Amino acid sequence: MMHQVTLIPGDGIGPEITAAARQVIDASGVAIQWEVVEAGADLIPSYGTPLPDYVLDSIRRNKVALKGPVTTPVGKGFRSVNVTLRQELDLYANLRPARNIPNIASRYENVDLLVVRENTEDLYAGVEHRVGKDAAESIKIITREASERIARFAFNTAVQQGRHKVTAVHKANIMKLSDGLFLESVRSVAEQYPNITYEEVIVDAMCMKLVQEPENYDVLVLPNLYGDIVSDLCAGLVGGLGVAPGANIGLNYAVFEAVHGSAPQLAGQNQANPLAIILSGVLMLRHLGEQAAAKRIEAAVEAVLAEGKHLTFDLGGKATTTDMAAAIVEKLGDS
Repeated sequence: MMHQVTLIPGDGIGPEITAAARQVIDASGVAIQWEVVEAGADLIPSYGTPLPDYVLDSIRRNKVALKGPVTTPVGKGFRSVNVTLRQELDLYANLRPARNIPNIASRYENVDLLVVRENTEDLYAGVEHRVGKDAAESIKIITREASERIARFAFNTAVQQGRHKVTAVHKANIMKLSDGLFLESVRSVAEQYPNITYEEVIVDAMCMKLVQEPENYDVLVLPNLYGDIVSDLCAGLVGGLGVAPGANIGLNYAVFEAVHGSAPQLAGQNQANPLAIILSGVLMLRHLGEQAAAKRIEAAVEAVLAEGKHLTFDLGGKATTTDMAAAIVEKLGDS
């Protein structure tokens, strides 16, 4: 079967790592017709935005996209490209796995977490304004519809993956109305899944517990802001953002991307670690139903890591981005 997939190289290190991911995915034997579309800060002079309409049009046509990191100018009036994509395409669920990968250095063992982050509202709705010249106000939006929807996604994913516990993370002790509504909504959904253990943890305590005993947690479901922060913490438990894949999933569309940013200081140097975007590609293949290819790529990645000869500098080696991708492709050929 031929899959139509939008490929957004992005900027900074994006073009280099997405090229590596494309090479690996193509070598897995999956038939993909890539539609390459550009987004990023370099397009602002021509289009007045880092996210031209043709990018959204491509994703709406193909339903699935693999996206490199895209720089959003700070303090210049442009909304985050990631936030805009999620809201325009209603990619309501942000899925970020965090598990120990063999031969990736970590202080922890037996970490296998799934962060499920609500992706469309909370403070990231971007409803804010100035109050006079010396103050600004941001509005935190939590709705029952979005909260129940992300809760169902979390519990359904737990069932599909054979997981056993869902933890709702909140600050309802302080934000009694907004986070209180989030908890009320998740509880109503939890009642429909009696075989899944359900618990609630305040977000600051959750951060402490994750550092102390991450192996005790399974699926975390969180509002947007907490999910953004906690997912980075979880990435730190298993080796950092360089190995952290991500998926943004809605009813009609899905966009897969590495959690890390565009690292413009490394752009064009062929030094960036491509593992996060390659592993995001693995999530994409699973979404497309290509389970066997996804497993083969994971096995090839682990074989390269175990061999230790083709690791980028952040992993303690001297390999280039292209060296590492080529080594993974070679292992795929051996499988």
